[in-house]
Amino acid sequence: MATTIKEEALLYHAQGKPGKIEVVPTKPHSTQHDLSLAYSPGVAEPCLEIEKDSGKAYDYTAKGNLVAVISNGTAVLGLGDIGALAGKPVMEGKGLLFKIFAGIDVFDIEINEKDPQKFIEAVKAIAPTFGGINLEDIKAPECFEIETRLKEELDIPIMHDDQHGTAIISSAGLLNALELTGKKIEDVKVVVNGAGASASSCTKLYMSLGVKKENIVMCDSRGVISLKRTDLNESKRFFATERNISTLEEAIEGADVFLGLSVADVLTVEMVRKMNANPIVFALANPDPEISMEKAKAAREDLIYATGRSDYPNQINNVLGFPYIFRGALDVRAKTINEAMKLAAVRAIASLVKEPVPDVVNAAYGINRLSFDKDYIIPKPLDPRLLTVVSIAVAKAAIESGVARKHITDWKEYENKLNELMGYDNTLIRRLIDIAKRNPKRVVFAEGSHANMLKAAVAAKAEGICHPILLGNDERIEKLAAELNLDLDGIEIVNLRHDREEERRFRYAKILAEKRAREGATYDEAKDKMVERNYFGMMMVETGDADAFITGIYTKYSNTIKVAKEVIGIREGHKHFGAMHILTSKKGTLFLADTLINRHPSAEVLIDIAKLMHDAVQFFATDPVMAMLSYSNFGSDTEGSPARVHEVVRYMHQNYPHMVIDGEMQANFALDRKMRDEKYPFSKLKDKDVNTLIFPNLNSANITYKLLQATNDAEMIGPIQIGLNKPIHFTDIESSVRDVVNITTVAVIDAIVEERKKQNAQLIDNQR
Repeated sequence: MATTIKEEALLYHAQGKPGKIEVVPTKPHSTQHDLSLAYSPGVAEPCLEIEKDSGKAYDYTAKGNLVAVISNGTAVLGLGDIGALAGKPVMEGKGLLFKIFAGIDVFDIEINEKDPQKFIEAVKAIAPTFGGINLEDIKAPECFEIETRLKEELDIPIMHDDQHGTAIISSAGLLNALELTGKKIEDVKVVVNGAGASASSCTKLYMSLGVKKENIVMCDSRGVISLKRTDLNESKRFFATERNISTLEEAIEGADVFLGLSVADVLTVEMVRKMNANPIVFALANPDPEISMEKAKAAREDLIYATGRSDYPNQINNVLGFPYIFRGALDVRAKTINEAMKLAAVRAIASLVKEPVPDVVNAAYGINRLSFDKDYIIPKPLDPRLLTVVSIAVAKAAIESGVARKHITDWKEYENKLNELMGYDNTLIRRLIDIAKRNPKRVVFAEGSHANMLKAAVAAKAEGICHPILLGNDERIEKLAAELNLDLDGIEIVNLRHDREEERRFRYAKILAEKRAREGATYDEAKDKMVERNYFGMMMVETGDADAFITGIYTKYSNTIKVAKEVIGIREGHKHFGAMHILTSKKGTLFLADTLINRHPSAEVLIDIAKLMHDAVQFFATDPVMAMLSYSNFGSDTEGSPARVHEVVRYMHQNYPHMVIDGEMQANFALDRKMRDEKYPFSKLKDKDVNTLIFPNLNSANITYKLLQATNDAEMIGPIQIGLNKPIHFTDIESSVRDVVNITTVAVIDAIVEERKKQNAQLIDNQR
């Protein structure tokens, strides 16, 4: 029986270790000497240094990377005043977002206090612990006083994200929308529906960007906030208009911009039609906006629309801002988050949509090619470039505005450090899963009766990654599923040897025989092969009956490779294919190749692998910096594999000068930039951190990745094939359920990209 969202959510928060976050030691602690340094007596030394200079706390403690997410639970999500303790799951969730998007540690603090003065005193008392404070889910108008007082009385970055997060992201969207419409910000008329903390902050930031106060009309549940009303608090009175109007319908006439932070369906089609040419509608009520996109666009073809929902274009999502704003502020030890830093974040976020979008982001949203237009005025939440672009902009603004205690001078070095965070806490696989879930594909699992593959297929379906198709005996699979208590509802089982599949076996055999006819293939031989799961499954992908294929648990690699070459073929422009593994750890992400296919690669094979790896790493939104590995460095051995690698590097430099690749070099030199640059300053890798390792043979590659997998506190994703025409991916007999799910995720993304390629090719053909 399928679980409800309530049951699933409760299980998610309760299973294993309750909650969503934990504290993890960052220093050695396995020996008595370690403990004597961590605590008594060694801990006294940093204490004394901090006593003399409080700034040393950033050097000797976690303060500089620690944010408090603090709430009293008076305005939680759409739940309202549910109390401090009931709001704790939300605060933990906010902590999780800080960690996975920007590598920031969080303590969530729930304060059972509604009196603003007492709340302020409590926060001030614990503030020395933290490098920054994120106020969360505190109701208006108390939140205004709380944030203002704390910013005045403390010297660390403080931000009430409910106010400023939406303001920053929507401001970025507004700038780009105005650019598309050709309107000047100082001329536009803005109507704001909603008068809470977020609406107030949004409107003030719009004014900082150039919107004139006299061109703003704000409405609350009682209508237009005007000077003739006597029920206004100080916050609302600031926005009161002199115009003699009282309803939203009157206010919207002739408006250029509508910002909704209120309730569903308050903006009608008729109202949208009364707006000026090229209207901008930000309907941000959640989960149901002030007007749906369908209604708004039906009313006006010239409209630009944004919402808070992930299933519409132009999502105004706070996660585009707060992790990176705090990241930049913490890294320069800022005393506050000021207007200059917020405006820098606005412009940085806005700038990203005008830059070429990484393939991994295009794939995530099922779009052939994202480009700056009405449906792309704001970056996508999964865009990995946000970390570097926004954090750097905020850090620079803090320095330039005089609120930074620490000055960064080498911005390239800082960018490199930020990029290292991209692999932290399995960020990569999380991002890939999010992408796959947006456009799940039909994935064939070759060994449907293997427990791990069956569990992986069920798990992948439950996570929304794919639509599984299991190959194997249906009775055996159903019996195994019952024993394992697995729900096969909605999962297709194909018994390829059953009589009902005879027509399909014959059809596949005919196609394969015709395809390989000039290589001696016959129909009878092909027909015999169609009772083998790898031939049948790959033909499902080849003919379009499925989108991707997972195999390998029962089958030797050598046999699977042979079938893949025969049925699927190698990508045009290459004569060979290979496989890579992705290593994600706290130190970042490494791409390793060839870890599976080519045992003793010639120079020609290694050249193909280098070219394929360059494209593969780029797909994962990373600029490839490739080291060709050997047991010796730069010509010190002129025989065997070093000589072969030397030849490959020379060829790559001559024929692909744009690629950042060098070698031959030992692994320690590849991964230690300082040592490499000092010893070999002539290298094309100078001043760069290597993220791609190409091994001289399968022996060294396979041993390395298995050793890392066994000893490193990291996740290994792979093998991921590179170079086949279609999404055929391999596992092995040692693969865990999570390993197979990870490979399935990659296979789905591979299939998404394949689909995009076909659509682009069809578009080109149609244009001809």
